[in-house]
Amino acid sequence: MSQQSASFGKIADPFRFAADARTLQGEVAVAKLSRLTDSLVSSEGAISWSVEGSTVEGVVSGQSEPRLKLSLAGTLNLRCQRCLGGLDWVLAVETVLQPVRVGQPIPDEELEDDEVDAIEIAGELDLLALIEDEILLALPIAPRHEQCEAPRGGNGANEESPFAALASLRGSHRAD
Repeated sequence: MSQQSASFGKIADPFRFAADARTLQGEVAVAKLSRLTDSLVSSEGAISWSVEGSTVEGVVSGQSEPRLKLSLAGTLNLRCQRCLGGLDWVLAVETVLQPVRVGQPIPDEELEDDEVDAIEIAGELDLLALIEDEILLALPIAPRHEQCEAPRGGNGANEESPFAALASLRGSHRAD
């Protein structure tokens, strides 16, 4: 495998990249991943990434098909959905993508294969967008600590819910 010496950002021809079995790796600052900001407490740190191209013989077509193996590793400081504090979450993603040209049909057998995800590509491949997409897909739906408490009111005490008074009204005005 050869190391591609291209600037971070785009792979000009992902099909050629895979056919030539190239690799590309680096780090991206978490702060550059703008779509993650709602889930993060802090945008400090970096994510290590690598993309390895390869080809495999197609099950149906018998022809060589491109593959891109994307690996991501790092730690994100997510917002706990229970206490709203910081939660260090270890990111470890390894996914295999099958680039497909726009308009090219994806065989049903490929759609059923959970080990490979087809990705439609028109022209060049934006690595930053791909990395951010894969991180967003890997995030837990509601990240939270194993054990933590809900946030307390401004004076430090647990305050009664503003809806608790409604519960008492619910029982007193029922029509018999």
